[in-house]
Amino acid sequence: MSRIGKKPVELPSGVSATVSGQTVEVKGPKGTRSFTATDDVTISVDDNVISIAPRGSSKRARQQWGMSRTMVGNLVTGVSTGFKKELEINGVGYRAQMQGNTLKLSLGLSHDVNFEVPEGVTVTAPKQTEIVVEGIDQQLVGQVAANIREWRKPEPYKGKGIKYKDEYIFRKEGKKK
Repeated sequence: MSRIGKKPVELPSGVSATVSGQTVEVKGPKGTRSFTATDDVTISVDDNVISIAPRGSSKRARQQWGMSRTMVGNLVTGVSTGFKKELEINGVGYRAQMQGNTLKLSLGLSHDVNFEVPEGVTVTAPKQTEIVVEGIDQQLVGQVAANIREWRKPEPYKGKGIKYKDEYIFRKEGKKK
């Protein structure tokens, strides 16, 4: 039995869901998202609750049960509150600023990095050393944050680079004389 799949997804106020076949469409104050489940699960909407049940007891049906419930839960969270990733920049001369739809990063390279922000995600730089990535699609928000971090990952000796706000950088001791 899937512990995650057994829990129904509750819809907060202002969020509505419709099911047509295997597709769930969720509308909320931040936008509209949809998810198409496999034929191994059954999706139903009652009052303000979306419930997912497996069709049969095969291994694949049980796997899809928990995964489908999590995907629907992420849709509801995305359209109601949204997702957010915060990045910090550490290092002398390292900074970020927004110019229109482009994030301009100065990371000690021979040139500034111009990162084009994709559709469906908003990137802001409240300070020169902070970047905030927000959106309604959890996968896209995480991928954009990872792509920005990829330009200069934090190094273990001084901690210079771009890191997630809640990330711990394991520090190493330098050479000894």
